[in-house]
Amino acid sequence: MAKTIVVKQIGSPIRRPEVQRKTLIGLGLNKMHKTRELEDTPAIRGMVAKIPHLVEIVEERG
Repeated sequence: MAKTIVVKQIGSPIRRPEVQRKTLIGLGLNKMHKTRELEDTPAIRGMVAKIPHLVEIVEERG
């Protein structure tokens, strides 16, 4: 089974640059306090690292 991480949106995309808003959408997040379980890949980790003030890793599974 592949490793996964649970990512939670903790910040609002309002008044943020377009690139940061599109990164949130790419992660499947668009509303405050929404969580997604995503595959733990370097691409996903890079997206989370680009916007650490908007998301947090809640849990690592696998």
